[in-house]
Amino acid sequence: MRKYEIFGLIPARGGSKGIPRKNMVMLAGKPLIQYTFESALESSMLTRIILSTDDEEIAEFGKKFVEVPFIRPKRLASDSTPMIQVVRHALGYLKSGEQYEPDYIAILQPTSPLRKSHHIDEAIKLLMRKKADSVVSVCVVPGQYNPFHVRKIVNGRLLPFLENAEEYTSRQKLPRVYTRNGVIYCFKRETLIKKNSLYGSYCCAYVMEREVSINIDSPTDLLLAEIILGKNKSNNDI
Repeated sequence: MRKYEIFGLIPARGGSKGIPRKNMVMLAGKPLIQYTFESALESSMLTRIILSTDDEEIAEFGKKFVEVPFIRPKRLASDSTPMIQVVRHALGYLKSGEQYEPDYIAILQPTSPLRKSHHIDEAIKLLMRKKADSVVSVCVVPGQYNPFHVRKIVNGRLLPFLENAEEYTSRQKLPRVYTRNGVIYCFKRETLIKKNSLYGSYCCAYVMEREVSINIDSPTDLLLAEIILGKNKSNNDI
């Protein structure tokens, strides 16, 4: 049976607006990005792991864990750079230098420190099993943020954001809705090449619990992740 090449890409810019030097900020005794290195290395599905960064400090730290074959150009490291360009740069570099062309790609952003290796493996296996173009991790939207509970203000009046929202006045009747949590994006290479997309036309959802879906964007997120990591450590010590 043919062995698939499954490429793990960890994109980590040096800049950050919400938390300065976010990818290297300390969280429960480790730099934030180290959690992603560790979960990627523990994955049984990934066959190669590469760090893409524009930052020398992050690159030097990353070399302790994964491959860092290049420094990403600054033009591809702004907060408005589309992820597809970052992926294309990494794949282009590896193809031109090594003729390396993986079958599947998994994007693992360092802002998800509660991701575990089994989450990565399950998402990739789902992608293969469903023969999908891509798999994206999601979590359930809390009831108070459900679109049928969201309101808008028009000329001072508080109105439902969606039509027919009043039909869903009780929490039990609310349709379950999901949001991308940023933890895992995985897709076939041909989805990128043939469809110029990270998602394609057949995208499947990998549903995760909200507790492990924390995405570090603010000091509050960092504090919450610290609390959860501390709780998990205490439970493991019992």
